[in-house]
Amino acid sequence: MSENELGLFLRLRREAVTPAEAGLPAGPRRRTPGLRRSELATLAGVSVEYLTRLEQGRDRHPSASVLIALADALRLSPAQRVHLLNFAKAGDPNFNCRGGSGPNRRVRPAVRAMLDQLEPAPAALMNRLSEILAVTDGYRALFEPTGLLDGGLPGSYARYVLSDPRAREVYPDWEHKADKVVATLKQGPGRADPFVNALVEELATTVGPEFTRRLDTIPGLPDTNGVGRLTHPEAGPLRLAYETLNLSADDDQYLMVYLPADDATATALDRLVGRRPGGLRAVAG
Repeated sequence: MSENELGLFLRLRREAVTPAEAGLPAGPRRRTPGLRRSELATLAGVSVEYLTRLEQGRDRHPSASVLIALADALRLSPAQRVHLLNFAKAGDPNFNCRGGSGPNRRVRPAVRAMLDQLEPAPAALMNRLSEILAVTDGYRALFEPTGLLDGGLPGSYARYVLSDPRAREVYPDWEHKADKVVATLKQGPGRADPFVNALVEELATTVGPEFTRRLDTIPGLPDTNGVGRLTHPEAGPLRLAYETLNLSADDDQYLMVYLPADDATATALDRLVGRRPGGLRAVAG
């Protein structure tokens, strides 16, 4: 995992913002569509030398006011702002707000009841190691044929996506899915958490450069919703809208809920879960 997460995040966001989005002229002879360091420094009111130190990891403790100025200049979303401002709080990279507590694998009765209410939608309860702790019948019908739940519960979504060859057939956009898995492991304390670190070390050994390259180039900020494609062994191509619903900090768990993103997927899911037609309606986006 990169030891310069702040610098990595700033550089990637700078390269993703075009001059037009920042209200600047594109100008001639641009080697990148993103902002130059000098442009971002001017917009944020800091020196180019200081921004260079931040991106290179030679200064890892900027003030909150500097981070706010950078967030404004980079047009960050609320989630990206929270991620950036967390760097101001992390004075000690070894600090872990969870202490030495292991990943929570307990399924509270109220959470189990929530899953029951989500039927027939595919939904799963997961923890910070991307372990699958409890699922709806809809989730089981969708994912059991893919091999994801071969080992029973708890299952490891991270190990399946990154090391099971079937995952590449199931996910047409496997590269993006692998990126998201790595970003999920890196979020929060990342390798300062000994349990996350143990899983990272295991995957670095079993998966190799395809995993370690992502550790060094992907920030710990996974997307929490969107639409993904899945090639189901029985139902064929599906388009699924997904939402991440975080439980309390004490739970340290989240729900992943999937809904059909088009009518064809809705019909296919109804067949998979054995529900009447129209049990799952397609959602836009």
